[in-house]
Amino acid sequence: MVDRSVTRIACAAALGLTLSFASLCALTADQALPALTKEVIAEQIQSGEAEASPLFQTQAQRRIVFANTGYFAPVNRIERSTNPLTLNNNFRDFSTLSYEVNGERFSLENFLSSDALMGMAVLQERDVLFEHYAPDHGPASRWISFSVTKSISSMLIGVALHDGYIRSLDDRVADYLPRLAGTAYGEASIEDLLHMGSGVEWNEDYEDPASDVSIAGALNGIALTRHLGTLPRISAPGEVFNYNTGEANLVGEVLRSAIGMNAAPYLAAKIWQPFGMEHNASWLLDAPNGRETGGCCISASVKDYARLGLFAMNDGVLPDGTRVLPEGWMRASTTPFKGESAYGYMWWLLGDDRYQASGIFGQKIFINPSKKVVIAVHSNAASATGSDYASHLSAVLEAIDNAI
Repeated sequence: MVDRSVTRIACAAALGLTLSFASLCALTADQALPALTKEVIAEQIQSGEAEASPLFQTQAQRRIVFANTGYFAPVNRIERSTNPLTLNNNFRDFSTLSYEVNGERFSLENFLSSDALMGMAVLQERDVLFEHYAPDHGPASRWISFSVTKSISSMLIGVALHDGYIRSLDDRVADYLPRLAGTAYGEASIEDLLHMGSGVEWNEDYEDPASDVSIAGALNGIALTRHLGTLPRISAPGEVFNYNTGEANLVGEVLRSAIGMNAAPYLAAKIWQPFGMEHNASWLLDAPNGRETGGCCISASVKDYARLGLFAMNDGVLPDGTRVLPEGWMRASTTPFKGESAYGYMWWLLGDDRYQASGIFGQKIFINPSKKVVIAVHSNAASATGSDYASHLSAVLEAIDNAI
C-alpha cells in the first residue's frame, strides 16, 4: 500500500516546482493530495496548510489564485464596455525570432513553453500581431496585475486633475487627508507620491514577513495612514526615489478623497467603458465593502491590459476624440524623476521614449509610442522578483519590439 504521508509530501514539494508534475500527482487522488482547485486552496488556507498571502504560496497555488482574485478576497467590479474597442487580427510570423540572456540564445518557442507565461498579446495600434495563451488560460481570462495597477492609479490622478477634483500636483497630501497633518507624509506633495519620492522610510522586501510591504502593502484608510504616519523621513521630499507600495496606496487615498467616491466606478466611468474594454474586471478591496488598493491588484484580461496601453499611448484621448487626461499628461508621466532616471509618475522608463507598467511575478504593459506598439503579458513567475523568467521576459519584449 502507498504511504499517503510520503505521497503528500512529494506532491506538496512538486506544487512548488511545476504545474505539470503537480498534475501528475493529482491523477492519484486516492493516494495523494486532491487536484488543485480554488475550492481546495480555500480549504487549505482556512486550515493553515496554505499561506493566505499569494506572496508566500506555491507557484501552482498562485496559478489558480491569480486567476480568481474575487473568489479569495473582496473586490469591486469594473463593468465592461457595451461597445468594445475593435482589435483586428493581423498576425505576423515571429517563429524565427530569438533573444539572448546571459550570453545564451533562445528561440521564442523556448519562451512560449514556459509554465510561467499565462498570456501575451502584441498590438500595433489596433492590430493584433501576436497572441498566445497557456492551456488553462484564454482571451477572456482575468489575471491579477499587481503593480501594473500603480500606473493606472497614476492615470486616474491625471483624470481627477483634468476634471478639477485635484487643483495641482503641488498640493500637499494633508490638503486631502487632514489626518496626516503633522506627519512626514502630510508635507509631501502629490507629485512626490507619484515619483515615490516622499523621502519617508519604507521597506519593500516581498520575502520578509516583517517588512512594511508585508505588513501594510494591502492596507487602506485609517489602517494605512496610521502605519504611514509612524514612519520617519530620511530625506527631503522630491529628491530620493524609494519604491513604495504604501505610497501608491496613499495615492489611492488621495484620489478617493478628491473625487468623493471609490476608484473602481471612477475607472469604469472615465476609462474602462468609454475606451471600450471588452471584459469585466475587478479591483482588490482591503475589506468587504472597503476601499481599492491603489498600489495593486486590478484583475483584467490580457487584451484589456493592452487597451489600457493604447489609452496611455493616445495620451488619454478616447476613440470618439474626448480628452480624459490633461493634454501632455503621459509626456509628464514618462519624464524621468531626478531621483531615479528610470521612473516617472509610476511608470518604468526604458529609454527611447519607451515605458512600461510592471508588476511582480511578471505582469507587463510595454509601450513604444514611436512604433505604436503595445505588449501586454500575464505571468506566474516562480518568485516575485529576480527570477530567470523575469530576465527572459524582458529580453523577449525587447526582441519583439525590435522585430516590428
